[in-house]
Amino acid sequence: MRNFKLLVFIFLTLILFSCDEDLSKDFKIQLDNKSKTLNNSEVLKGNIKALKDHEVNSVQIRFQNEIISDLKLSESFSFDLSQVKLGNHSLEILLEVNGEEVKFSETIKILNSKKPLLYTYEVVNTYPHDILAYTQGLEFHGDTLYESTGQRGESSLRKVNYETGEVLQKVELDQFYFGEGLTILNDKIYQLTWQSQEGLVYDLETMNMLNKFAYSESKEGWGLCNDGEKLYKSDGTDKIWILNKESLEEEFYIQPTTNNAILNQVNELEWVEDKIYANTYQKDGVVIINPKTGAVDGVVDFRGLRDKVKQHSRLDVLNGVAYHKNSDRLFVTGKNWDKLFEVKLTEK
Repeated sequence: MRNFKLLVFIFLTLILFSCDEDLSKDFKIQLDNKSKTLNNSEVLKGNIKALKDHEVNSVQIRFQNEIISDLKLSESFSFDLSQVKLGNHSLEILLEVNGEEVKFSETIKILNSKKPLLYTYEVVNTYPHDILAYTQGLEFHGDTLYESTGQRGESSLRKVNYETGEVLQKVELDQFYFGEGLTILNDKIYQLTWQSQEGLVYDLETMNMLNKFAYSESKEGWGLCNDGEKLYKSDGTDKIWILNKESLEEEFYIQPTTNNAILNQVNELEWVEDKIYANTYQKDGVVIINPKTGAVDGVVDFRGLRDKVKQHSRLDVLNGVAYHKNSDRLFVTGKNWDKLFEVKLTEK
């Protein structure tokens, strides 16, 4: 009797495992390029190889927003990479095998084919800046500068006269919040908080808080800017999230990518003439990013600028980029810096 029960158990177990068989292991993605790392001047080519004999009824291959259907097994596929988003992305395979749906994928890294241009700077003008401001976000609306500051118990939203450094209006955040980046769109101010998983929305004229919005997949709140249609949000990872301006939902992301690496820890963001200028946390530099692909088109070396401000115990890193659109002028500052600099960039 015991032997009979054991045989029944083994039989049922075999049935269970056969039903849960992972058919994706019976197939393999073969890339003509031989490498999973390519650049955007190349074409991603390959085919799907069967390692076991199966009846495959359909093959569909997806990469980013492009889909190739109606392929036969082992038939070649190709994707032109010249206009795709850079960084790590999934090559997704969907097969119908023996009447079952089988999914599997491969991560492909796409780098920029061009090295970023290198820029240096010239200080054009120097203006006073509140030395107590732990600058997290900086943006002009007309001639008025708006600033978000951080540190728990010290975080604020400010309206500032940039020429004198005078704080014209100030909203102090709840001690629960650590203020981060900000941007202004359609008469509203959007301010991020760091680890609280929510952002704050204010009326531009009164600076009264209107509502809050929750983060979704993004890890934290770091930098924020907009192109007039969408908001762009950094979170300390290798992603800059693209937010719907109405719902503030994270719809997709780009990854800042050079010719040899995917960057992380991009911080304060600023929209400048169809590009994103981004501080890199703990570094004396700004990267210039193509918002469509994530390609890092330029790097600005701001070393030496920190030496031009008052040296004190709370002095911290370069952070804060603001573009005065009407006069085509660029301004930068840092955390607890006593100066705001108008700068002119020149290619090295």
